[in-house]
Amino acid sequence: MGSLAGFKYREIVKKLKKLGFEFLRQGAGSHEIWYNLSTNKYTTIPNHPGDMPEGTLKAILNQADISTDKFLKN
Repeated sequence: MGSLAGFKYREIVKKLKKLGFEFLRQGAGSHEIWYNLSTNKYTTIPNHPGDMPEGTLKAILNQADISTDKFLKN
């Protein structure tokens, strides 16, 4: 397992809020669209129970233009 394994939805959202993201709107099904006004970046986050798959979290961070190190430090 890598450094991005084992994060739950609530932990991810808490870190994204610290990085300037805000809930924008509900997406399709259980997905949410989050937006950062200062960077003008959007990301889609699935709101599912359990741990977020590492690949999914990596895709969220890529969309949001956040490095793994920056995410883990917050």
